[in-house]
Amino acid sequence: MDGTLSAWIIFIAIVLTLLTLDLGVFHKKDRVISIKESLWMSCFYIFVALLFGLWVWHLKGLGSFAEYVTGFLVEKSLAIDNIFLISLIFSSLSIPLKYQHRVLFWGILGVIILRAIMIGLGAQLLNHFEWVLYLFALFMIVTGIKMIFISHKPVDISKNLLLQWLRNHLNITETINDHRFYLYQNDPHTNIKKFFVTPLFIALVMVEFTDLIFAVDSIPAIFAITQDPFIVYTSNIFAILGLRALYFALASIIDRFYYIKYSLAIILIFIGSKIFIADAFGLAKIPPVLSLMITISILASGALYSFYKKKREKYNV
Repeated sequence: MDGTLSAWIIFIAIVLTLLTLDLGVFHKKDRVISIKESLWMSCFYIFVALLFGLWVWHLKGLGSFAEYVTGFLVEKSLAIDNIFLISLIFSSLSIPLKYQHRVLFWGILGVIILRAIMIGLGAQLLNHFEWVLYLFALFMIVTGIKMIFISHKPVDISKNLLLQWLRNHLNITETINDHRFYLYQNDPHTNIKKFFVTPLFIALVMVEFTDLIFAVDSIPAIFAITQDPFIVYTSNIFAILGLRALYFALASIIDRFYYIKYSLAIILIFIGSKIFIADAFGLAKIPPVLSLMITISILASGALYSFYKKKREKYNV
């Protein structure tokens, strides 16, 4: 992978430190995360991500910094729908609020590994087959168009095939057992001690599966922004780390950001179109700083319009 060994070591050390402080210090005991605490945690993660971005600027230049921030913003925005699905998973499985943070924490470890594998494979594909980048770009354009014109039906988690398979093939406890993911207990039918998983484990598997589905969108998007695996991976992971912190605030107000999905759709179309526009005008690539400015403008427009529409609905204007 691109990037010096020391850069990768520093990044890994930062992530491990954040995770250790998170579960080992700040959230050692299971408790409900308040919206205020969630927002403060998210601000902290964004601050750390931006500090790391400034270091990327020092290490690789302004263009790489702009690509890093653009990738960070796109991943953060794409994950808004992910938050909605995670909220549905928790409510469907009746996971208490005080245990949701633990599920999300262990889920992030799986995400870190999963994204590393998928990004590594994507980088190898691009190294050997440059035309794959055009497929990624075309995929982004099609995805953006679908987001604009195809309305999503309400999701029924209970009908999810993976959830049904888990329920048919695993011994699952009927109740939550503190923050445990598994335990040995007597089977109520045979009175023989067996291995059981708890609803928290089922929620963890579903959260990991949800991230796998969303990675299919986010990874081609970030590779359409930059082909530097170091920037791709670090911007992805910092966005996901911060998103877990923001989950407890966003889950309660996500309906207020309805129009951001249209902003994101336009961003995906823009990102996918960049490579074709550059080829048409004989450019190596669209300047990263210009791409970042356009991305921020589109996202800000969607957020402001969402708040504007909510305010009009509140006062029946």
